Amino acid sequence: MPKIVFLPHEEICPEGKVIEANTGESICRAALRNGMEIEHACEMSCACTTCHVVVREGYDSLEEPDELEDDYLDKAWGLEPDSRLSCQAIVADEDLVVEIPKYTINMVSENH
Repeated sequence: MPKIVFLPHEEICPEGKVIEANTGESICRAALRNGMEIEHACEMSCACTTCHVVVREGYDSLEEPDELEDDYLDKAWGLEPDSRLSCQAIVADEDLVVEIPKYTINMVSENH
């Protein structure tokens, strides 16, 4: 099983976290299954940017983002060349290192 190393995030995982993911599962679904409350305002339907992550290692193992994901990524806060929507980034056989940005463009959140 591939592993996903989440770098420390002040609210979601202050110490960072290493989880096991299933091949073929999205980064977002793997995080949620492992108790990480990553934002996903559109319920993983590729209709927002709240689950934006930066894949620091293993990016090339992911399939290329499609046009819809690219369009939403253009609206993400802190966009970087290795940014992905975690609901659309499907884990392959390679381990990943992922950073969750400090902010999202979600101005209204039930948790805040």
